Amino acid sequence: MMKRIVVLLLIITGLYIVFYQSFQFNGFAFGGSKDGRAELSKTIDSIEINVGSVRTTIIPEDRNDVEAVLTGKGSLTVKKTGNRLLVETKKEMFNWFSFSGKRQLKVYIPKDFNRNMNIQIGSGSLDFSGKSMKLNKLSLDIGSGNVNLDQLEVDEFTHDGSSGNVEIDTLTTKTGTFDLSSGNLDIKHYTGSLNADVSSGKFSVQMDKLNDSIDIDLSSGNVNLDLPDNADFTLNGNVSSGNISSEFPLTTTNSDKKSLKGTHGSGKHKIDISVSSGTVTIN
Repeated sequence: MMKRIVVLLLIITGLYIVFYQSFQFNGFAFGGSKDGRAELSKTIDSIEINVGSVRTTIIPEDRNDVEAVLTGKGSLTVKKTGNRLLVETKKEMFNWFSFSGKRQLKVYIPKDFNRNMNIQIGSGSLDFSGKSMKLNKLSLDIGSGNVNLDQLEVDEFTHDGSSGNVEIDTLTTKTGTFDLSSGNLDIKHYTGSLNADVSSGKFSVQMDKLNDSIDIDLSSGNVNLDLPDNADFTLNGNVSSGNISSEFPLTTTNSDKKSLKGTHGSGKHKIDISVSSGTVTIN
């Protein structure tokens, strides 16, 4: 009899802990709002945003600190770590009744910040309108989810995407590196060098100006490269299984089933394309 009572008490205690952890914020309202901020001193070289299962919006403002507001369940951290300023969210251990659509994070940053930003998204979504922000480095690491970026000028841009959909409108960079495992990446109004490695998915880029080299390695999927009419380039395209086509008239053309080579205009900038399986269209 005593043993049954002990077991019953253990079960009740366990259930209490589970429900207490699940509903400790705002009862059954799936969490309240959490707020954190930290001053952005001159010693801070980078802002790092590490989030998952949350809808995130980055908002540049006239301010000298970084503030983050999380709505919904989970924890929020805003702190300085060495020369970094970290914004991080975590879900609760027993957060069984949480819906990611209910979780929203707004991150307010100084609009004149011009150093480095590293953004890691496990899942969820990201909206970031740079409003003509100029950054030294911007690194984007996406597990899954949807991302929208626009109006950014970056010396060095890096994108690493596992899956999901990414839309970029107006990106000017000296060097742009894109690694797409699967999903869709759509870029409009791009300027700068371009290095893309597409394992599987759809990669589309429209360039306002061709002022540097392009290197694309496609394992499987589709690539669409939209160049300005007056682009000067030398194309070196090779195919294992798939197709490369160009709507540009090419001179000194060497073309067969496995390759497409030639120049347009002065041929100043190199375009190297390698296709294992898939389709590349240049227009």
